[in-house]
Amino acid sequence: MKILHYEKNFHYTDRELLLVVRKIGTLATYCKRLKDDGSSIRIDVENRATKKERDQLKMMVTIEIPGKTLRAESRKSTITEAIERCCEKLEPQLKKYKDMHSKKVRTKKRA
Repeated sequence: MKILHYEKNFHYTDRELLLVVRKIGTLATYCKRLKDDGSSIRIDVENRATKKERDQLKMMVTIEIPGKTLRAESRKSTITEAIERCCEKLEPQLKKYKDMHSKKVRTKKRA
């Protein structure tokens, strides 16, 4: 699994980077294919000058798994809130992917 970080007008502190890695690591528990070499996770963070303070930080997480691309986007005021919201959006997508993939494997074994 490759994790790629892209930052625009933003720099992670050590604590924030550890938090992001932990949250992404918990996503890997939902699907074994996420740990493969063929999968990658791209995290884009952008600090924007907006009128609303709660929308200043824009985070996009893209997960590329063999045969599927999952994506979540969040606009929050802190990196903690943004990564938590992205993980909340990605969990059901990963569970659905896992269920669909495991059903295909089961049907192949029975036939």
